Amino acid sequence: MAWLIPQLGEVDSCDVGHPIRMPPTQEKTWRAGRFWWDASAPAQSVAYPLRAVIFDLDALTDIECDGHRVAFNAAFAAHGLDFQWSVERYRKLLALSDERQRVSAELRKRGIATECDVLTELLADDICTTKNMMFEELIHDADLAPRPGLVDLVLDAFAAGVWVGVVTNGPRSWAEPLIRHLVGDGLVETLVTADDVKKAMPDREAHQNVLWELGIPAENALAVAGSASGLRAATCAGMATVVITGDGTPDIPAAVAVRSDYRGSDPLLIADCQRLHGRWWAAHKRSAA
Repeated sequence: MAWLIPQLGEVDSCDVGHPIRMPPTQEKTWRAGRFWWDASAPAQSVAYPLRAVIFDLDALTDIECDGHRVAFNAAFAAHGLDFQWSVERYRKLLALSDERQRVSAELRKRGIATECDVLTELLADDICTTKNMMFEELIHDADLAPRPGLVDLVLDAFAAGVWVGVVTNGPRSWAEPLIRHLVGDGLVETLVTADDVKKAMPDREAHQNVLWELGIPAENALAVAGSASGLRAATCAGMATVVITGDGTPDIPAAVAVRSDYRGSDPLLIADCQRLHGRWWAAHKRSAA
């Protein structure tokens, strides 16, 4: 506020008869609108301290390849189709945001239908319906593993007093027990599922709901996304976002960092999250100025 900043040539309002001049460096900082004793404060004591890390479910485990892909292969077999999706093929198809588009593209590639064949879309719908039914059954018995280094990061966040939240497009009926299996009991502060929102990711509603439940703004949270839809949702919600790919580190300009997992030669722990979060917001504030 303007009344906190003395005009040039003025003296400290606390002086009585004897003007007290500040040292030049202190006076310069005061003129800039900051108290001089804050000038040497470390980067993490910024206006936006990290108070929560928000994961999408794909950042916790490779649910696409180890969950959805397996269910799709079972659905193909149930419909009498003699082919399976490999991990490599499925990762390529993830470029298509809608699973029905992925199935239709595979059917056309294998000559099962033509581009204009309406039956292709009907068959794709039937396959996806079967897959969803099978997925609900498979996910409860699937022994999905947490991404390497995930548990270390979550435990580190808990010890540092940084909240952990999770968002998913899945229903709470299977998402909640799966998350407990992946990270343990009592470590996730809040979970937002498909049951809690009107629009699924890539809409930002789930991330906004997590922030609302935690009572913090986007500036105090770091998102960790394991999917393109999670990245888009988090950035649309105004959050700095780390991307976990599971395979390689492509250039993703929207992300504050891109990693294959949490471990590697340089493990991702809460101090690293604080550094990335602070760096992103410092750059963001400069670009907005």
